[in-house]
Amino acid sequence: MMRSILLLAAVGFGVELANAEPAAQGSAAQAAAPAAAPQAVAGKLRLRPDLTLSRDIVSFGDLIAGLSPQDGALPAFRAPALGETGTIQVARILEAALKNGILREALDLDSQGLAQVVVTRAARRITGQDIESAVKTALLERFGFDARAFALVFDGGAPSVAVEPELSGEMVALELTYDARARRVIGRLAVPGSAATRLKPVRVSGLLVETVDVVVPMRPIARGETLTAGDVMVERRPRDAGTNDQISEMRAAIGKVAKRSLLAGVVLRGGDVQREEIVGRGEMVTLVYEAGGVLISMRGRANEAGAMGDVISVTNPNSKRVLQGTVSGPGRINVSPPGGGHVAAAR
Repeated sequence: MMRSILLLAAVGFGVELANAEPAAQGSAAQAAAPAAAPQAVAGKLRLRPDLTLSRDIVSFGDLIAGLSPQDGALPAFRAPALGETGTIQVARILEAALKNGILREALDLDSQGLAQVVVTRAARRITGQDIESAVKTALLERFGFDARAFALVFDGGAPSVAVEPELSGEMVALELTYDARARRVIGRLAVPGSAATRLKPVRVSGLLVETVDVVVPMRPIARGETLTAGDVMVERRPRDAGTNDQISEMRAAIGKVAKRSLLAGVVLRGGDVQREEIVGRGEMVTLVYEAGGVLISMRGRANEAGAMGDVISVTNPNSKRVLQGTVSGPGRINVSPPGGGHVAAAR
């Protein structure tokens, strides 16, 4: 007797597809004849412990290695939703295989001691950045608004979207409304050719927020560590109305010393770093006085710490006189006639 599978509109992963016999034909003897045995296969049939599929049906061939092409093509269960992972109990697989004549008896299948089979449905993930890019493209095309200097802050967070893995097209806006005064957007989006987004378009709403350039560490930075060009990067982030001391240029961070431990990805602020101090408070330094072609040097004690170019106070240990000088190198203070310089903070 021929076997066939009737696909039912079952809901949910792992739903077994019902077996339907075709209408009886031929003689009564033929109708009473025993069902044809499964086609012979070399060796014992073996259950696969896990599999990844790109379609919505799990066939017996996906689950069991060693089946003939005819038996292997028979659908058995519905697959998980796009991008999801689920399990099918081995007892259910055995039951379905026996029911559909794939196995004569349960001992025909080597289940490898498994209790269940893990099934993953392959998918292409659409990120929040992909959705934001589609909205900005639609804003420019439909409203003439260039939103490159803005970030889209989604109501409730960016939606999670999975589409068929073979699709490579960009997400597009099917509908989009824009309130220019409130800078709010509402829209429906989809990926061309995707059955998933055709049946259930991606609905988004959110607020456009102005962004600015900010410097962020690319890795954790320890207190006292000097930042290099490989430690930081510039990103565009929503403007923080509560502060105006965010560092926006790489040059304002590179070569500076972390005043505290810095976290990767957290915006750097002016108070997070300082110029590298090359003179320490209480350190014995060389005082250099130069005027009219005369160069005089003597020893002194720094009353403050300072970086290159800072103006700090220094005490002459012999005369006890306090002088103001400019840090001109490690352990060196220039007390020549007054010039420019940054006044160092007192320690």
